[in-house]
Amino acid sequence: MEQTRATPDPLLVRGYRRRHGVYDEMVGADGGVRPHWEYLANALDTLGLPALHDRWREARRLLRESGATYNVYGDPQGLERPWLLDPIPVLISSDEWRDIEWGLMQRAELLDLILRDLYGPQDLVRRGLLPPELLYAHGGFLRPCHPMSGQASHLLALYAADVVRGPDGRVQVLSDRTQAPSGAGYALENRVVMSRVLPSLYRDSHVHRLSLFFQNLRASLSALSPRRHADPRVVLLTPGPLNEAYFEHTYLASYLGYTLARGSDLTVQDGQVWLRSVRRLEPVDVILRRVDDHYCDPLELYPASRLGVPGLTEAVRRGTVAVANPLGASVLENPALNVFLPAIAKHLLGQELLLPSVATWWCGNAADRAEVLARLDRFVIRPIHREPGGTPHFGELLPAAGRRALAERIRARPESFVAQERVRFSSVPAVVASGIEGRQAVIRTFLVARDDGYVVMPGALTRIAAASESVIVSNQAGGVSKDTWILATEPEKQTSLLTGVVRDPVAHESRVALPGGAADNLFWLGRYAERSEQAIRVIRTALRLVRNDIDLHDADASWLDTILTAVTHVTATYPGFVGDAGAANRDDPTPELLALVLDGERVGSVAFDLQATLGAAYAVRDRLSGDTWRIVNDMRLRLARFHERSGVEPPGEVEDELDALATDLVAIFGLAQESMTRGQAWLFLDIGRRLERALLLIALVRATLVVRHDARVEGQVLEAVLAAAESLTLYHRGFHERPRLDRVLGLLLLDETNPRSLGFQLARIQVAVAELSHEDGRLQLAEEERQILDAATSLRLADLAALAGDVGGTGPRDELEAVLRHVAARLTRTSDVLTRSYFVDLRGPQHLTGTSRAGSS
Repeated sequence: MEQTRATPDPLLVRGYRRRHGVYDEMVGADGGVRPHWEYLANALDTLGLPALHDRWREARRLLRESGATYNVYGDPQGLERPWLLDPIPVLISSDEWRDIEWGLMQRAELLDLILRDLYGPQDLVRRGLLPPELLYAHGGFLRPCHPMSGQASHLLALYAADVVRGPDGRVQVLSDRTQAPSGAGYALENRVVMSRVLPSLYRDSHVHRLSLFFQNLRASLSALSPRRHADPRVVLLTPGPLNEAYFEHTYLASYLGYTLARGSDLTVQDGQVWLRSVRRLEPVDVILRRVDDHYCDPLELYPASRLGVPGLTEAVRRGTVAVANPLGASVLENPALNVFLPAIAKHLLGQELLLPSVATWWCGNAADRAEVLARLDRFVIRPIHREPGGTPHFGELLPAAGRRALAERIRARPESFVAQERVRFSSVPAVVASGIEGRQAVIRTFLVARDDGYVVMPGALTRIAAASESVIVSNQAGGVSKDTWILATEPEKQTSLLTGVVRDPVAHESRVALPGGAADNLFWLGRYAERSEQAIRVIRTALRLVRNDIDLHDADASWLDTILTAVTHVTATYPGFVGDAGAANRDDPTPELLALVLDGERVGSVAFDLQATLGAAYAVRDRLSGDTWRIVNDMRLRLARFHERSGVEPPGEVEDELDALATDLVAIFGLAQESMTRGQAWLFLDIGRRLERALLLIALVRATLVVRHDARVEGQVLEAVLAAAESLTLYHRGFHERPRLDRVLGLLLLDETNPRSLGFQLARIQVAVAELSHEDGRLQLAEEERQILDAATSLRLADLAALAGDVGGTGPRDELEAVLRHVAARLTRTSDVLTRSYFVDLRGPQHLTGTSRAGSS
């Protein structure tokens, strides 16, 4: 029996509010600290509760800045709900971990053999070791996947097990995760954060590192490739940004160097899976899937699915692609298997189970069913097939009517239910506002297959209950995570995921191809971010003028109507300030201007455009640097403050927020410019930005300068336009005089050295589309090149004097309007052509080949 320390406990531990009647991981039954916790307990005591709370807040800040989220369905925070991490790790000694490790490896080997049998000869059913209804009536048994093929030594490439410790101190397996095990990425993120929050403690505790596990994961996935070559293409298949664990999908794809793909990014042709990258198909060798197996193929598995790849099952059947884990692996998540595992282990392995399962009763057995129905309040009832979003039924928590209804369901379909012992999980210390208290814990462990067996991650993802008395431990129920430290007996050599192999950068770039969906999101990230910035600038200019920040009290007030009208045209929020319908808003512009900032439901408002920017950024977060993502998170927090405002705040406060947001938006592009290689991803981001800036500048100039103004007014209009176009300082530096129309038009339209000018945007777009269009070696101009060349040429050939019109003339400046309208039409056409050519495959895979809630749990 483990001995606890006899020396006095640290003061912080003395105040620990442990849960009674359960095994506590930190303190023994006598209240003494367990030996392997002593160093941590003393360190926490030295740190003190206030400093521990500081580290807690630091951990939350780091997670927020890295964009670590977990989508709790129905939570008001939605996709922005932050991942929660408690700063006190869970400690497991090396001796105890060795026993757990052996038990997990044995269980993984056993489940792999069961999977081979169930999708092969099915001897276990024929020999009576497994009731046939547990196979054929289980929703996870996919008949189109039988027989299961594969040359790998293990079909079950990845395995995760939720383990718990009961009051007697025994470690047991609560559940198995075999179809698309999630959590390893979160465990890695937790470790990164903890190593920064408690660096000395982490270093001195001799904690096993995690990087070697991910090296094994990458090597194992590469070995699954049907095509034997040194650098197979592996893609991570995700359900998309709405999935609860999308952060982990992007995090792992980036960490492992894989392409993140959605079902629409993949296609099957002639029995081969292809990645729809920009303008060509790339062969896919291995799919690391985070989509539940039913949803992976609408052609053969679930016709209503929009998350999968039509024909994937046939491609797997032909052996042209490997899927980890294989389609149909969810049959192993049947909790009723726990009843039969001991006998199956003896039959297949000739061994006793080293790591027992939580006591389980299958209601399809008459004796088990009678016992369950007689003591329903003592059990946790689960269906044998876990549905997305499904939760177990805790008999003790159900009212009498609820228990009767559940009993009727069991009697109607007894083979579909199991009962498990209500285990009082062990507790671990967790930080709360008033100190440290015990919380129930479930530890998720992870394994990956190699040729010689399974490798266990020397760490885990621990989840604790949301409240001290809660019996439910689940992220969807608001649970909190913990890092899990496996303590080594001596310092461990640091390893890196980097292999040291020198790669050709161009070849490696082609390995991590850019799917059309990602290119689309990058393009619109550029457009929405620029749209947000320009809306901020023009609204901010109008707000300041309305507040008389610029001394215009002697000027004719008609110039202000011109600027307000420009706000509506730039933001496309009609009627706004335009025409007779906008007369009331022109008389009292402040409410409309504030609404254009704060109203997130209004298309074209700053809040709406920012939300669209964040959505596009979230979809391509694996393409953005850490610093860029920190800026994105700052914007998310500012947007949240927008939603909290009532719309009656002083305009000055709103202007301060707009100033900060404008800085954030500029910073995003600045960081992207310094951190992205000049490949396809950068080109689409930059094209989207330049195209949007050009279109909005045209809208601004058409709304303000095509119509002639009285000489007393025109100077004020020109100065406001320069301010909105972020070129006022540049103008004053170049021309030491009041704004003149010809010089303003030259600076804003023709000066290709001005990064805010129309000419500059067109020149940049020309270069970018040329790089994209000629990647396949074509010699003639592509349609998008023709469109942008037409626009740029029209602008360069324009006569500045003709654009400005005769001094003292009357009527609109027709030449200026004609040129701007033509350029805008060419830019819109360019956007349409880019969309058709790169983002949408209207003609199916033949066009591409010509140029060579359902998710993980």
